[in-house]
Amino acid sequence: MSVLDRFSLAGQVALVTGGGRGLGFEMARALAEAGAHVIVTGRTAATLEDAVNIIRAAGGTAEAAAFDIADREAQRAVMADIDHSHGRLDILINNVGARDRRPLAEFDDDAIIELLRTDLAAAMMLSRDAAVLMKRRNHGRLIAVTSISGHVVMPGDCVYPAAKQGLTGLMRGMAVEFGPYGITSNAIAPGWFATETNAAMAANEELMPFVRQRIPVQRWGRPDEIAGAALFLASGAAAFVNGHVLTVDGGMTVRM
Repeated sequence: MSVLDRFSLAGQVALVTGGGRGLGFEMARALAEAGAHVIVTGRTAATLEDAVNIIRAAGGTAEAAAFDIADREAQRAVMADIDHSHGRLDILINNVGARDRRPLAEFDDDAIIELLRTDLAAAMMLSRDAAVLMKRRNHGRLIAVTSISGHVVMPGDCVYPAAKQGLTGLMRGMAVEFGPYGITSNAIAPGWFATETNAAMAANEELMPFVRQRIPVQRWGRPDEIAGAALFLASGAAAFVNGHVLTVDGGMTVRM
């Protein structure tokens, strides 16, 4: 098998949470281009259908599953449907992440629990369920999308980085627990990407001096620039990569 052949995902089934737009969509599209059948999830059915249509128009295969990632019963239903319809799940990308930027002192108990449920607990439960299907074939790829916010933190932003560091710990724990079953667990830590969510910040010229000073490549990342990292970790080319955090930030976290 050639090196390039190892990047093929032909015949595999992938689930990408938050795959309707932004980084999630770019990762889903990359997996589909490599041959995987991709199931994109999110809360807005119309957004998911648009994403699926784009993937299909480019020659890929995809389907949509609209549900709230924090709804445990909906999680179970989606995994059961995947098992029934496809009989396998090879790749799971836990991409969904809610953001609530404010000091810890301004959070009440319910707000803390809600954010942790969406950003950490949901991924933990979905990964556990996915591993059940992956163990059947002694093969799988569990990928968590964390954030550089788990490594460097700005003032007034405490709970979200805590959840992302929790995902890093989860990924490392799963790497040890599921490695013997042919399942690798890795993470992608994105930096500043000009997604729809960050459109206003990316268009703010007053921020550009900070961007040029803080990010060595002196620009925001394009959403499609996350695709290669996702494809690598999902593919056979990364079969011996397990328990790793792949930072995609233009060098932001290594600059003093």
